Amino acid sequence: MRILIATDAWRPQVNGVVRSLESVAESAKELGAEIDFLTPRDFHSFPMPTYREISLALATPRAVRRRLDTGYDHIHIATEGPIGLAARAVCLRDKRVFTTSFHTRFPEYIRARTGLPVALSYAALRRFHNAGSGVMVSTPSLAQELDARGFRRLLRWSRGVDHGVFNPDARIALDLPRPIFLYAGRLAVEKNLEAFLALDLPGTKLVVGDGPARPSLEARYPNATFVGVKTPVELAALYAASDVFVFPSRTDTFGIVLLEAMACGLPVAAYPVMGPLDVVGGSGAGILDEDLRAAALAALDIPREAARAHALTFTWENCTRQFLDNIVYARGAASLSGAGRETLKNSGEKREAVDKGQTVQP
Repeated sequence: MRILIATDAWRPQVNGVVRSLESVAESAKELGAEIDFLTPRDFHSFPMPTYREISLALATPRAVRRRLDTGYDHIHIATEGPIGLAARAVCLRDKRVFTTSFHTRFPEYIRARTGLPVALSYAALRRFHNAGSGVMVSTPSLAQELDARGFRRLLRWSRGVDHGVFNPDARIALDLPRPIFLYAGRLAVEKNLEAFLALDLPGTKLVVGDGPARPSLEARYPNATFVGVKTPVELAALYAASDVFVFPSRTDTFGIVLLEAMACGLPVAAYPVMGPLDVVGGSGAGILDEDLRAAALAALDIPREAARAHALTFTWENCTRQFLDNIVYARGAASLSGAGRETLKNSGEKREAVDKGQTVQP
């Protein structure tokens, strides 16, 4: 099967969406599937004024159609940006079956920056995604939330972690006061970094990553150690050398960094919200509490072996199988008549399977 993924998120961006797509494409080769990408690199692009690492592609339906006509069995649209919009328009016009995925809670991010009500943003996203034959979401709680907001044909698509790179053996010596509380990820307003950096904690607060909020955060919290963006190997070494991974975000739909940290034996401290609840939950690999300071201190007592054991249950092979199964299911459902498709969509068996994080064969 040849699959084309249309995505506005791509290198040089370093985030969970890009890492997920690259990892799935690599794993798909072993499962007999070929995945190509339609990215900003395929078009004339320009960087966003505030987010210089994010490029907006000047994608046109004509240019997208030329790429789609080169012989793909399925089109998957990963993002709702210019490339995603152009690919959606071509698929609808040409009556091509396509799926989408919901990676980022943009309505909450937009509200944090502009105050725009989330209902307006979700209405636009609902129209975008409901036009396809399936919307892939990373967790059961996200599926339930989007279902309540009117999103249809929801399919679970979990995530994985490279256990060869992210493991306790990557540990290095860090000349920093202990305990070391680590955050890794994008430095932006939606990540709620102040909730971590303002905590009264012993030892060191270590911050890995970059983003538009970095200058102001460094100025406001001079006692924290900011080390910028790291390669996966370098990041694994920092995970393995730290004592607790603190994840202050309240808006992430999953949080691959949670898996990476636990794979390195690093316990997690986070709020009991979507993302941590689904990824960590009651596994014993972390502490989820509305008191983030209490969670961070309590996580110091979690055995590193417990964090590693829980992360081992997430693999990119399973994630990729789920992705491919979803495509088979969506294409099978799209081939049914309108009445048959509605019956399949609303069946209790299908709904139960989605909520349990299972894939369903057509």
